[in-house]
Amino acid sequence: MSVALLWVVSPCEVSNGTGFLDSVREGNRVFDSSRHRNLVCNERNKRGVKQRWNFGSVRSAMVATPAGEMATMTSEQMVYDVVLKQAALVKRQLRSADDLEVKPEIPLPGNLSLLSEAYDRCSEVCAEYAKTFYLGTMLMTPERRRAIWAIYVWCRRTDELVDGPNASHITPQALDRWEDRLEDVFSGRPFDMLDAALSDTVSKFPVDIQPFRDMIEGMRMDLRKSRYRNFDELYLYCYYVAGTVGLMSVPIMGIAPDSKATTESVYNAALALGIANQLTNILRDVGEDARRGRVYLPQDELAQAGLFDDDIFAGKVTDKWRSFMKKQIQRARKFFDEAEEGVTQLSSASRWPVWASLLLYRQILDEIEANDYNNFTKRAYVSKPKKLISLPIAYAKSLVPPTRTLVTSS
Repeated sequence: MSVALLWVVSPCEVSNGTGFLDSVREGNRVFDSSRHRNLVCNERNKRGVKQRWNFGSVRSAMVATPAGEMATMTSEQMVYDVVLKQAALVKRQLRSADDLEVKPEIPLPGNLSLLSEAYDRCSEVCAEYAKTFYLGTMLMTPERRRAIWAIYVWCRRTDELVDGPNASHITPQALDRWEDRLEDVFSGRPFDMLDAALSDTVSKFPVDIQPFRDMIEGMRMDLRKSRYRNFDELYLYCYYVAGTVGLMSVPIMGIAPDSKATTESVYNAALALGIANQLTNILRDVGEDARRGRVYLPQDELAQAGLFDDDIFAGKVTDKWRSFMKKQIQRARKFFDEAEEGVTQLSSASRWPVWASLLLYRQILDEIEANDYNNFTKRAYVSKPKKLISLPIAYAKSLVPPTRTLVTSS
């Protein structure tokens, strides 16, 4: 499945990306030397419940309480642990400055002028494949928009590994090498000019490697998994391939100085938007995925609706299918609602691209309904006139200052 971004514009919004690797190949110059929803009870955190899982390889986990009892944590609760860590990283940085500290450019090997060229190349890729989002980034400060472009390009390159023209040749070992390369990027050892842009970005902003690692884990999941037993499993997948982008982007987007919301709640909203976008992708692409032998829908909920894989592959719109889709769309909209509460908490210059993304992606759900829930043979998309109408609406919303706090358990 394609990554849904950026806080969330999908890198596949404009194209399936089949030509993306060719479009950036000329930018791969090697330098001379060479990674939510607030469902975890605050009391659980206060008690210091210890985690006993490998986050990259499980759906749920058993944890020990202080009394020695074992309890199961859901995927949503485990993901929230990552949210807390990312929020804490940002808060530590903000305590030392009124705004995100921007450090001097890192001393990259080779010609330093290539760093500027690297960011220019990231800008070109973003402009080509995410036009609406790119337009919104132009309102940001130069440092912030360059950083967002660098993250966008890394996410797209990662997505291309399993969704691009060479996806059939990608192995788990190739993803391991990509993760090793990510470690080098965060250690200030970029391999090519696009890596250099990201390496410079993570040296300037409080961006942690874990969401990047988790996105690669989502790519691994695509190689080994084509069914999801329940929503808990699907949620974890959605976090890996899309929710992670919110965690990567919030430190760049910035939180409004007059926001009274907690850092954790803003991260939760970013996570919710990523989940909503990916659920929307899944519902839009049911037919396309079925033709590849994939079903990204909760198997238990399909069974409850009297539906099975054979019904998906047959591609017939029935009353059972309509009823099932209505519930899936309702769930996606709830995540959009959660995300919407957090957008106003971002810095004013960062709100427009996020609002545009949210409004446009949410309309895809409307189009699925307009197609009578036929997402087998009809692709739901937002027409250009509707997109043009949405842009000034998004801009108007971006001007609204934070007016309330977000509720969390902390």
